[in-house]
Amino acid sequence: MNEKKKTNTMTTGFGIPVGDDQNSLTAGERGPVLMQDVHLLDKLSHFDRERIPERVVHAKGAGAGGYFEVTEDVSKYTKAAFLSEVGKKTEVFARFSTVGGEKGSADAARDPRGFAVKFYTEEGNYDFVGNNTPVFFIRDPLKFPDFIHTQKRHPATNCKDADMFWDFLSLTPESTHQVTILFSDRGTPATYRNMNGYSSHTYKWYNEDGEYFWVQYHFKTDQGIENLTREEAEKMSATDPDHATRDLYEAIERGDYPSWTLEMQIMTPEEAEEYRFDITDITKVWPHGDFPTIKIGKLVLNRNPDNYFAEVEQAAFSPANLVPGIGISPDKMLQARVFSYHDTHIHRLGPNYNLIPVNRPKNSPENSYQRDGFMRVDGNGGSGPNYWPNSFNGPSPDPDALEPPFEVSGLAQRTPYTHPNDDFVQPGNLYRDVMDDEARTHLVGNIVSHLSGAVKRIQLRQAALFFKADPDYGTRVAEGLGLDVQKVKELAEMTKEERAKATEE
Repeated sequence: MNEKKKTNTMTTGFGIPVGDDQNSLTAGERGPVLMQDVHLLDKLSHFDRERIPERVVHAKGAGAGGYFEVTEDVSKYTKAAFLSEVGKKTEVFARFSTVGGEKGSADAARDPRGFAVKFYTEEGNYDFVGNNTPVFFIRDPLKFPDFIHTQKRHPATNCKDADMFWDFLSLTPESTHQVTILFSDRGTPATYRNMNGYSSHTYKWYNEDGEYFWVQYHFKTDQGIENLTREEAEKMSATDPDHATRDLYEAIERGDYPSWTLEMQIMTPEEAEEYRFDITDITKVWPHGDFPTIKIGKLVLNRNPDNYFAEVEQAAFSPANLVPGIGISPDKMLQARVFSYHDTHIHRLGPNYNLIPVNRPKNSPENSYQRDGFMRVDGNGGSGPNYWPNSFNGPSPDPDALEPPFEVSGLAQRTPYTHPNDDFVQPGNLYRDVMDDEARTHLVGNIVSHLSGAVKRIQLRQAALFFKADPDYGTRVAEGLGLDVQKVKELAEMTKEERAKATEE
């Protein structure tokens, strides 16, 4: 009778015991290696495929598990089950990331930070997919691939390029608000624990009575906002490029669990109709003086992943993952993201990425008619029907999951942005009214340091945008770059098209 296999014996991926993992099977002591060494071939072929495609954006990140607890009654605004009562807790997994850099880039880079949270609710997974800034660079998704190209590497040199970076931004005035935030010290958070998370987009909440509201999310760090100066960030990038990743892991490991208070801005459809800003324009905020935030819950991260690849690298978040009670708005960027994120995950992880444990709906098992495909690792629906409608007791739609309608109208055409409020009011207010003298000095210094690498005509064009936001802002940037301030002022008074023509090469 054979002895049972030892419990700690090394095996192949199929559970077959491995007798020697140090010496290849060879013909004689000096080789050559034999092709029948199936353990060697299996080990090498798996190693060759260990790197899945890198995320196009948000490539480098850190993550952790935890929970979300409701602290205020919001049932009059949404029927989402996980928000239904005070004290209710929902398991979560969160991922924080830089946006533009590759996996090996520095955590301290000047860049927006991704802030994503997966809620494992009883009605399926709800994904919050935001950033640490309340606005974004562009408001039309047709511009997104071009924008990201400019933040990556030059097609000829394969290096970061100030000309392409600033050329696009200086020709895209709507970016001025986000650029002002990015080049303040908020563009280099000290750690992931010391930054806020924002939906940036407007979402729709709706209640049991079919009433709906427009909302924005604000995850406010309970650790306090802390940022690095440009000099500190550069030093950190050189000495410890993984500092924020390490900080999150070590804080949780020692029991110093980071937390965020979720605050919401809520607006009725009637208020939205006459509001002074376009509420679905992601380049704008809702000033808190108009719509104060209300606290509704607490996010706590208290569990480090057992394996980085299994959870953090394979975690896939999508704004398309919405539960009953939460819907999307007409925001063009959001509507494109609803398609693009899921599409990217299918490319990167395969059509069944929802079956990967970190992405699996833990508290509401999948019950669909999707079948087959790479890495279908469950029962694949067994012998049940794979179509709807059917008369074999297959799962059926639930009308209660439908969201209330809202009216849309207009001609189907490509329409430029026509809302009466321009792109410079809010960045000007941020510069004048929110920043103090030190913050303004850091902002100008950060911009000058980076923009100085671009050619003069692009410097002039970008300085003119800052001038339009606030004359002092544009003047200080122009002086820092050694530009003619009068020329910058003249460009600021031109239209976008005239400015582009006046600064042609």
